Amino acid sequence: MVIVIGDTLVGKTSFIHRYVNNGFRVDYKSTIGVDFAIKQVVTSSNKNIKIQLWDIAGQERFTYLTRAYYKDARGCVLMFDVGSAASFHSVRKWKADLDSKVRTDNGSLLPCILVANKCDKVPAVVSDTEIQLMCEELFFVGWTKVSVKDGTMVKESMSYLLDTVLGLSPRSPNIHSNSISLSAKTQEENSKKDQRKSCSC
Repeated sequence: MVIVIGDTLVGKTSFIHRYVNNGFRVDYKSTIGVDFAIKQVVTSSNKNIKIQLWDIAGQERFTYLTRAYYKDARGCVLMFDVGSAASFHSVRKWKADLDSKVRTDNGSLLPCILVANKCDKVPAVVSDTEIQLMCEELFFVGWTKVSVKDGTMVKESMSYLLDTVLGLSPRSPNIHSNSISLSAKTQEENSKKDQRKSCSC
């Protein structure tokens, strides 16, 4: 199960529709609560798998409802609009919420790719440098720019995420990977906990 999160109107529903049906519509309305789609795919290791993609509403009023779907996730797409600075700044809030609510079976952060949608729009208000720094700081597995309107990098971004989730070695010339291990933050957190335990009150 892969969850797709981010602010409202950044293109989450369109991203899923493009990936599952290879189509694009202009008449989408904001998701109310949650929605989902299923796609059968062949991984880079020639394994057939069925993916559930959950479209999580971006509105604050659905917070308590939608967070219930985090617990079964195995991977995450966190999306923002390159033409919206506000949606980019919200990435920090979404990632913190995700990390606080779900981990992998071994306690590491959930594999999450940062996706900058609407790269067909000009001009972008968020630079590549800013995105890369956010990716490294918040321990994303990588980031890329996509356009759900014309399909640019939609399939590739999902393939990269799925390979990461399955423990394969994802490779894509247009995905900016994060060389920092997902488990690094977990190790850092455990180290801080050990330090606090050893301190006298």
